[in-house]
Amino acid sequence: MDFEQFYQDKYPAGIPREVDLSKYKNMVDVFEQAVKKYADKPAFSAVGVTLTYKDLDTQSRNFAAWLQNKTDLKPGDRIAVQMPNVTQYPVVVFGAMRAGLIVVNTNPLYTTREMEHQFNDSGAKALVVLANMAENAEKVLPHTGIEHVIVTEVADMHSPIKRKLMNAVVKHVKKMVPPFNIPGAHKLPAVLSAGAREKFSPVEIKLDDLAVLQYTGGTTGVAKGAMLTHANLVANLTQVRPMLEDQVSEGEEVVIAPLPLYHIYSFTLNCGIMLEAGAHNILIPNPRDIPGFVKELQKHKFTAFIGLNTLFVALCNNEDFQKLDFSGVKLTASGGMALTSDAAKMWERVTGCEISEGYGMTETSPVVTFNPRSAIKLGTIGLPIPSTIVKTIDDEGNETPVGEPGELCVKGPQVMRGYWQRPEDTRQSFTEDGFIQTGDIALIQEDGYIRIVDRKKDMIIVSGFNVFPNEIEDVVTSHPKVVECAAVGVEDAKSGEAVKVYVVATKEGVSANELKEFCRERLTAYKVPKHFEFREELPKSNVGKILRRELRDEEAKA
Repeated sequence: MDFEQFYQDKYPAGIPREVDLSKYKNMVDVFEQAVKKYADKPAFSAVGVTLTYKDLDTQSRNFAAWLQNKTDLKPGDRIAVQMPNVTQYPVVVFGAMRAGLIVVNTNPLYTTREMEHQFNDSGAKALVVLANMAENAEKVLPHTGIEHVIVTEVADMHSPIKRKLMNAVVKHVKKMVPPFNIPGAHKLPAVLSAGAREKFSPVEIKLDDLAVLQYTGGTTGVAKGAMLTHANLVANLTQVRPMLEDQVSEGEEVVIAPLPLYHIYSFTLNCGIMLEAGAHNILIPNPRDIPGFVKELQKHKFTAFIGLNTLFVALCNNEDFQKLDFSGVKLTASGGMALTSDAAKMWERVTGCEISEGYGMTETSPVVTFNPRSAIKLGTIGLPIPSTIVKTIDDEGNETPVGEPGELCVKGPQVMRGYWQRPEDTRQSFTEDGFIQTGDIALIQEDGYIRIVDRKKDMIIVSGFNVFPNEIEDVVTSHPKVVECAAVGVEDAKSGEAVKVYVVATKEGVSANELKEFCRERLTAYKVPKHFEFREELPKSNVGKILRRELRDEEAKA
């Protein structure tokens, strides 16, 4: 089937099927045009400090100048960046890019084993790390090729007096910085100060040059580095912008950014799309602290919110959040995990704003599809973004027709070059005609909107019937006494596999029998969960995605 032709008339007026990808020379060009255009506008705020676009320009230039003049790092070398959502992050990332370096985004919560793998696999020669996490870095560094270490503290972007006071409180009163000793490490304020006295020499960066090595979450085997070029990132921000229609006013938006910038979802949205639009990004360093999160929200008349399912639920269940002023909110974007209908309805009821769910993956920079604000279809991941071709295939690689599920495959300028130093993994990830295979089972509807049925590997087979966990979870979470849940397949002598659901209930509580009866009314018999287990919490990744794999592993060991 010609899916390009199929999609020609599926879009709301004003959204093009193709976009001009020649608008920018590279991501540094995107950045430099933005900081010039919005110089006096606020760019990023966190822990009580705000950087304007001009501040961001100056400080990132200082960092780039220091890298060029005070180290032996050359364009193309890798620099690992390991910090949560603080204003130093965009300074360091854009400074590194301006110096021609390749950014290796690193999760601050990594174990030493994970850190050592990523640093060595990427061949990183430099590391910028938050002091709170430097204890682990100290253990790992002797086993890596990292030669330059820059340590930053939480309040480093504040004025000198306030910086010293706040950092002392974090370290000595709150005891949030375990002792560490990294010989030869540089402090970020001193680096920026020294860089201000050096000459910055602009670097020639081609669109096809690597911008970021973005490691996949590692939830399926060894973490691999997706090679994202400047062209990939520029393409994705250019492709997504039309899908937001008229919801983004240049230089006017106040965007809540609770998801970590080192994750590709918020990296592209907040350091790409919203930066290009001159938005004010409110960074939330610890979104798991819901009371602290809500307290920060009270300070801002925000217009947009970037989140995911578990966060929407947690916030909507907070009484203080429910009392906030949502009159300015016009855009809420969801990604990273499936959005349940119950969470979407709750968010709209509390905030008055519908959620636009999108879909993507690390390997696609990340956005593939999105629900246009004017034509949201709940339960779908929306339409392919401009200049993107999708199709679904069966296990033999044959295209499945519209209306029939198959593995979703994607082709477009946002698709990665491949996995870093893993040619065989790269080869296996693409079809012969150049589509990347997502590993997600999807169904393309007659109206062009796409529904993710589930992850290929998460499928549960009950007596020969395919059962998709997302469907089960959607039903169970619609019960008023369920906060969240996860469905997995467990061995069953009679049916091969049976459905087991791990449940986090509300304070009122709910019984397994009550839930089973609830499911019987809403699901075909073979889909009804056979087992329920109640938990205080479910295992999650650093971005709040429920890890079914960990629950399956527990079952396998039991």
